Amino acid sequence: MNIVDQTILITGGGSGIGLGLAEAFEKLGNQVIIAGRSQSKLEMARAKGFATLTVDMTSQESIEGLAKEAIQKFPALNCVIHNAGIMKNEKLSKGDNAEIATDTILTNMLGPILLTSFLLPHFLKQKSATIMTVTSGLGYVPLSMTPTYCATKAGIHSYTESLRFQLKDTAIEVKEIIPPYVQTHLGERQAYDPNAMPLHEFIDEVMGILKNNPKTDEIVVQRAAAFRQASFGGEAAYREIFKSRNEFLLNARKAEWDSM
Repeated sequence: MNIVDQTILITGGGSGIGLGLAEAFEKLGNQVIIAGRSQSKLEMARAKGFATLTVDMTSQESIEGLAKEAIQKFPALNCVIHNAGIMKNEKLSKGDNAEIATDTILTNMLGPILLTSFLLPHFLKQKSATIMTVTSGLGYVPLSMTPTYCATKAGIHSYTESLRFQLKDTAIEVKEIIPPYVQTHLGERQAYDPNAMPLHEFIDEVMGILKNNPKTDEIVVQRAAAFRQASFGGEAAYREIFKSRNEFLLNARKAEWDSM
């Protein structure tokens, strides 16, 4: 991937990882378009000088409209970063998570798949193009408190693998960013948790990987490596990582979990 002179559409780019990537790519001279649903976040993005487009990632009609508008207004568009996502706790035994599960699947998994489908005909006409998904270490070692979120990230990883294979003879690169636990507002208290990776450190490491290893398919920062490689040591090792990680977090958040 060439990280300069690109025209990049970032969904969920108004805050967190999306905004961090937008600012980093913009500093390199790329044209960055931020898409999102929150008008207040889009206004703040415009105040920073970014072009913005509105999209509801739970709506096929809205996603198709975003693709058409982006291509019409920015005909040089040749990169999309699928960053929009939501993560919510679900206590499955209560049987009341239908709305959370539906919104999470639509936003995190079906939305990126649909947007890719709508953008692909345009990207195939470009000299070069990049499709970049943002998954999670939790797509490899799930957190039981957020089951649907983890399932969608595992699903997007699988989709990314298939997409990359199908496009291997084209000029389109397909990459996956695999974040660890990062200081953003994705989860409750996450932005202020000292155990989470500072956002600026994450963005710096991601951009360093893209610069120094531009042909890599997966952008895995060091803090996410243990999750990505969890299954490499065999089933017993994976089971131990999954068990210890989930027991630790459930104990750490016992009051929060019990109150649900």
